[in-house]
Amino acid sequence: MLESKIPVLGFAAYSGTGKTTLLKQLLPLLCSGGLRVGMIKHAHHDFDIDTPGKDSYELRKAGASEMLIASGRRWALMVETDGEGDPQLQEMLNRLDQSSLDLVLVEGYKHEAFPKLELHRPSVGKPLIFPDDPDIIAIATDGALSEPTNLPLLDINDIQAIAEFVTADFLGAG
Repeated sequence: MLESKIPVLGFAAYSGTGKTTLLKQLLPLLCSGGLRVGMIKHAHHDFDIDTPGKDSYELRKAGASEMLIASGRRWALMVETDGEGDPQLQEMLNRLDQSSLDLVLVEGYKHEAFPKLELHRPSVGKPLIFPDDPDIIAIATDGALSEPTNLPLLDINDIQAIAEFVTADFLGAG
């Protein structure tokens, strides 16, 4: 299990289920309730947050193993790795300033052991995750499940209900 000073909740689903879309709607609801929320997103491919031609990109590509860019409004740290396997969630969690957060949401990392809310759309044609993952604590879906469960069921399209589950049931702030 993860070691964390604050609660960590994952959103586990197969590609095409709408994890990012749901989280973009959920985050404002959680933040409007006074929560300070951190986010970790697992990316499966090589990615850049800086743009070719920009100084930060050119300096990183020139050989900087860590590139921090900062302004009065935000800062970002890009770290080059050896490309050997995916980063461990614990390592990424340790990089967050947990003292300034109340909750960390995680998109992806569905194979790691920590509490997760499964997002399932039968129309995507993928199997359920919960039967093989004891860390699933609830399921948000838009259809009937192909297997019975005693887990809480949520409507994947009712973002308010999901926010209430996170605050009341997961965080116990209900």
